[in-house]
Amino acid sequence: MEAPASISVLDKENIEQTPGFNLDDRLRTVPGFTLFRRSSSIVANPTTQGVSLRGIGSSGASRTLVLWDGIPINDPFGGWVYWTRFAPDELERVEVLRGASTAVFGDRAMSGAIALFSRPASVLRVNGSYEGGNNNSHELTGGFSQLWQHWAFSTRLRAATTDGYYIVPEYKRGPADTRAGVKFVATDLRLDYMGARDRIFLKFDLLAEERQNGTTLTTNSTGLGNVAAHYFRDDFTLLAYHTQEGFHASFSSVSADRKKETLSYNQGVPSESTGLAGMWAKHTTHWNALIGADYNRVEGYSTDSLFPTGKRFGGGILNQGGGFMQTDYRRGPLQLFAGAREHSSGFFSPSAGLTLGRKRIRGRGSVYRSLRTPTLNELYREFKTGNTDTLGNAALLPEKVFGAETGVDFVGENTRAGVTFYRNSLTDLITNVTLSSTPALILRQRQNAASALARGAEFNLRHTWHDLRAEFGYLFADSRVPTGERIAQTPRHQGSAQLIWSHGATLLSGGLRAVSSQFDDDKNVFLLPGYPTLQAVLRHRLTKSFSVSAAFENLLNRQYLTALTPTPNIGAPRLWRAGLRWDGSLKKTK
Repeated sequence: MEAPASISVLDKENIEQTPGFNLDDRLRTVPGFTLFRRSSSIVANPTTQGVSLRGIGSSGASRTLVLWDGIPINDPFGGWVYWTRFAPDELERVEVLRGASTAVFGDRAMSGAIALFSRPASVLRVNGSYEGGNNNSHELTGGFSQLWQHWAFSTRLRAATTDGYYIVPEYKRGPADTRAGVKFVATDLRLDYMGARDRIFLKFDLLAEERQNGTTLTTNSTGLGNVAAHYFRDDFTLLAYHTQEGFHASFSSVSADRKKETLSYNQGVPSESTGLAGMWAKHTTHWNALIGADYNRVEGYSTDSLFPTGKRFGGGILNQGGGFMQTDYRRGPLQLFAGAREHSSGFFSPSAGLTLGRKRIRGRGSVYRSLRTPTLNELYREFKTGNTDTLGNAALLPEKVFGAETGVDFVGENTRAGVTFYRNSLTDLITNVTLSSTPALILRQRQNAASALARGAEFNLRHTWHDLRAEFGYLFADSRVPTGERIAQTPRHQGSAQLIWSHGATLLSGGLRAVSSQFDDDKNVFLLPGYPTLQAVLRHRLTKSFSVSAAFENLLNRQYLTALTPTPNIGAPRLWRAGLRWDGSLKKTK
């Protein structure tokens, strides 16, 4: 993917070499990739699983668009991502594009976009795996695909359960605390037609998920279905999709000694989303152009049944759309990019960039302007985390960013390296503002901050020596409001290093991830110290299609904080899994 911005591409091999129950844990090796409050999607409430890149964002809503085979999969009501929907080992590759350097993706991609690509179908391929681990963890996956001359069919199933772990440290824990865990079933079906000029695929996926949120009375569950169609004819593309979802959650208050828990309210959030997009492309020897338009309608309502009595209701309908164009022109080693989007709100988003390559070195730069419209969740839904209550705000304005970046990439036979410097000027940033704070209750509300500045640098390096490969990534992000406070939930330093040895049928991978301190609140009162963790993966092929594996996360069992609500919350302890996998064709070879 040629672009004037920083892009990280993880192929199937990269994904398999990194441990992680869900994909979000594996993507933490990408500098700047974060979810709200450092928590893994194993135990995190779904509403906190939005993606942020490069230190933009301090709430659970995504500032990043996530696409699965070209279909947007951000939650229609709140923008977060259900990472349980897809099995990491069934992805062909993942592309992480930082910054709003293209006009194609629209207002959901203010800090960038992440594109997931499923494995293509092949002739009579069958795969299945089982993994078991500590904390009563079990995962079963299966899949089948068939490929004909003009048709292809594939289906996948993923089912898992884990008791998870305590999210409150032992010294603070009381009778109200339980393990936070998850059980879910996810499946998808895809049918492709590949004609001489016409191509179309139909896709359906389904998720049923239940979670225990760390105390006796707090749970949540989700039922989600999505159907999509993507049509291609020569240079014309048409996409349509519809998502239907039901989210249910319970919230409580816990006494300071963690002995007594009182139910506060039960919440139900039905929502649905319908989207359309059409694009026409023109390709010539020296230039390419893309013109298109898209539309998205979201409807959702949050209904709270209060205890001991009462009702609370909020929600509505959002209609968004826009027209866009993107073009590039190449002359020798120079390639120029330009794009523009007119949002239905009247906001104009231009972008421009260039790349200049000479032999193994490529320079690049881009400048852009974009926005993000507040979600129905931010506008209307109230929620609790521990004894922190966060209110919605129907008066929220869209967030806006004016950004620029420049960088250099080196691509050699055995070495790849890149460095990028960036600056994002933010206005009307939506953040959780503290209204009052007592030991019993912290009250916050989503509000527009006047402005903020996020700037920094990222660096990545990969080098290969025969069977050994080393990878290193680092991000420095200084994200602050004008009064000097750092944007909540944004560490200044993030880094990862990985060493992979692959020889014959055996693979060994070990890695280190490190995150510096960050603040849990807008006033910079609650400091979460930094921490490092170690990971490892072992995989060995017993036959061409049959393999065994073991994976370890937080190998040294390092305890680290993920939140102060004001009760301290902690991240994952040492986790391990081991399993068997079959992945091969039933077709007989001559």
